[in-house]
Amino acid sequence: MEIIDSHCHLDDSSFAADFEQMLERAEKAGVSTLLVPAIQASGWAALQQLCQRYPQLYPAYGLHPMFMPHHREQDLTALSQRLAQGHAIAVGECGLDFYIPKPDKQRQQQFFEAQLELAQQFRLPVIIHARKAVEQVVLTLRHFPGLTGVLHSFSGSQQQAERLIDMGFMMSFGGPATYANAHRLHSLIAWLPTNSLLLETDSPDQPGAAHRGQRNEPAYLPEVLHAISSLKGIPAERLAEETTANARRLFNLPATLTR
Repeated sequence: MEIIDSHCHLDDSSFAADFEQMLERAEKAGVSTLLVPAIQASGWAALQQLCQRYPQLYPAYGLHPMFMPHHREQDLTALSQRLAQGHAIAVGECGLDFYIPKPDKQRQQQFFEAQLELAQQFRLPVIIHARKAVEQVVLTLRHFPGLTGVLHSFSGSQQQAERLIDMGFMMSFGGPATYANAHRLHSLIAWLPTNSLLLETDSPDQPGAAHRGQRNEPAYLPEVLHAISSLKGIPAERLAEETTANARRLFNLPATLTR
C-alpha cells in the first residue's frame, strides 16, 4: 500500500540523530510521500534544503499561531517572497489556537487572514491548525471563497465539518484516532465522507495508542490507517488508495517522486 503522511514536522530537532533511519522505516511502512509544514520563518530555509535533499518530502511555509511571540510583521513579506519561488505545496501551518494561555486572539487573526490572502494570491491550499477555535476558523474562511485546504488533526463537530466540506476543505486525522476512548472523534470519522479525509502523524507529536509517551514518526501511519478503516468499515487498501488520491489532488502532487 502507498500512503501519504499529510502532516509531519520532520525538521524538528528530535529527528536529528536518526533522520535517515526514520525515513527508511517510513518507506518500509509504505509511507511514500511526506508533507512538512513550517511553523516559524527562522526554519524556512532549512526546511527548503531538507526537502530538496529528499525527494519524498514536500514543504509548506507558514507562521503557526502557537508561536506568535516569534513572528514579526516582516515575516509576512518574507513569506510572500518565499511562496513566489514556487517550491511550496501549501501555505501553513497557519490558523488559530485559543487553547494556549492568554492567547492574543486579535494578532492571531491578523496573521491568519494575511496568510489566507497569500494562499489566494498564489493559488495554494492552506494547512490549518485550529484548537479551541474551529468555529472562528470556519467563519474566517467564509471571507475567502475559492480557497481550499485541510484542517489538520480536526477536532470540531460534524456540523462544522459539513460547512468546511461545502467550502472545499478536507480534514486530517492521526494518532488520536487510535485511542479506544476517543468516542466523539470515532463517530465523526465514521460519518466523514472518505473523499474529504487525509491521514497524518503530526510527528513528532500526537503519537498513537501503541506509542503513548514516545516520539511519533511517519512509520506509525499504517496504525492510523487501520484504525480509521475499521471505524469506517472499509478495507485498509481502499482507504489508503482514496486518501492518497485526496492528498495528491489537494496539494497538486505528482504521481511519482520525480520532480
